[in-house]
Amino acid sequence: MCREENIEAVLGKLKEKGCRITAQRRLLIRLILENEYSSCKEIYLAARVRESKIGIATVYRMVQLLEDMDLIHKEMVVRTF
Repeated sequence: MCREENIEAVLGKLKEKGCRITAQRRLLIRLILENEYSSCKEIYLAARVRESKIGIATVYRMVQLLEDMDLIHKEMVVRTF
């Protein structure tokens, strides 16, 4: 399955769940699925470059929603020095 098909599949699952598909959600889904980030803040900073009105809370909610739907998995990274 190509990236665009993955994105459309995720959007379809969100629609099935009753979520509105906004431009901000489309942007976040594309960023999350096409790149690797180590934090929501990194996603937020990448999204702000493309959409200046997006808020950090929107990013956290989208990441949590995708995780609740088992579409992504957050991992905690512990670094020792």
